[in-house]
Amino acid sequence: MDEIRFNTPHEKGKIDSLASDILKSVRINAGFLLWMTFLFTLLAACLFAYIIQLRKGLGVTGLRDFTSWGMYIANFVFFVATSLCGMLISSVLGLIGYNWVKPISRIAEIIAIAFAAVAGLVIISDMGRPDRLPYVFLFGRVQSPILWDVTVVTTYFVLSMLLWFFPMIPDLAIAKDRLEGRPKFLIRAYELLSFRWMHHEVQYRILGQAVRILLILIIPTAFAIHTVTSWLFAVTPRTGWDSTIFGPYFISGAFVSGAAAVIIAMYFFRVNYKLEKYLNARVFERMGRVMILVAIVYLYFNLNEFLVPAYKLKTGDAIHLRELFTGHYAMLFWGIQLIGLVIPILLLLFRQMRKPLPMMIISLFVLCASWFKRYIIVVPPQAHPNLPVQNVPVEWMVYSPTLIETAVTVASIVLVLIIITILSKLFPVIPIWEMAEEKEDAERIIQ
Repeated sequence: MDEIRFNTPHEKGKIDSLASDILKSVRINAGFLLWMTFLFTLLAACLFAYIIQLRKGLGVTGLRDFTSWGMYIANFVFFVATSLCGMLISSVLGLIGYNWVKPISRIAEIIAIAFAAVAGLVIISDMGRPDRLPYVFLFGRVQSPILWDVTVVTTYFVLSMLLWFFPMIPDLAIAKDRLEGRPKFLIRAYELLSFRWMHHEVQYRILGQAVRILLILIIPTAFAIHTVTSWLFAVTPRTGWDSTIFGPYFISGAFVSGAAAVIIAMYFFRVNYKLEKYLNARVFERMGRVMILVAIVYLYFNLNEFLVPAYKLKTGDAIHLRELFTGHYAMLFWGIQLIGLVIPILLLLFRQMRKPLPMMIISLFVLCASWFKRYIIVVPPQAHPNLPVQNVPVEWMVYSPTLIETAVTVASIVLVLIIITILSKLFPVIPIWEMAEEKEDAERIIQ
């Protein structure tokens, strides 16, 4: 990688202009404090619901013997899926050589960190005895997909953290002397985390090699995280989960929800952080094309997932598909397919719909549909057990999330927003040195 030099006042002025433009959002202002107060208040209320669950047990939720995996596991699968946006943007598109992803690579990694970090906590919310969590690490069996899942989620989180932090070291060195008016703890943190970076060519070469290794390592890790998650379902003979394509099916769906999350974040940072010069219409246009591609691939796997068992129509499949197509879950199922896949694909084919605001609105629908898609994957197959249901209360046979369950689920979403807010407000969301490296003249970037 080329060296960013500050040998002349003229060159330093170019970097100053670029840095000041990006760093203007790094500020603890009244809006940030008000937003964080709201989030922490909401989190406290939701955690109170979890305390009730912890004291009284999972009986306060809608989970019973037959439907033992409900909203919590659906939420876990959704979080794992959305976290794959870091691999999609930084690794796949970045390694191919698409320079237009540079302004959004750090945004994607922030989202990946937040969702991967909270995914592990979501699993704890589904445990009746969370105090036994250490047993997974102490006495976990290698044959268990649960141990595999814990391992790959942790590994992916660590790699995402490194991919977010390593490329930011030069930015911290550039920014540490340009934080006038910021809190002293933030300035001190920049000084410590920059590790006395001197902008030497050797440093950039070593950093580039390290980042490239991480970009390569995170690809199989990201594929493993969702493949293993899919195996938690696919290794069972239960109708609706007994599928050989669950691995690629889950991965393709993860790309859709991850891309939607990145687009929503891009629009938020573009508007609220005044970063229109970097998160411009061109970047949204390209992300719109990526969304079309991944959504079409996911639609293909959806057709395979339901068309093949519908053609063979075994007894168990017939009951399951009837509930999805025309039964209790029909409205939710068809709404997900239309609002979350078919309509977004058709709309994004038009160039006008690939502008920032339409893209953000479409992505909101896609992301919400992605969550309900995981609900459809998790819950309905448990409603039709292989053995007859006899001599049990009606509420045991029909799963319905309770208020406690919903509040604990909302807590995980709030925690994701807190992590994203802190990382994006205290550190630059646009990579300064990478934007300067993209062109020889850094001044062109901010024009």
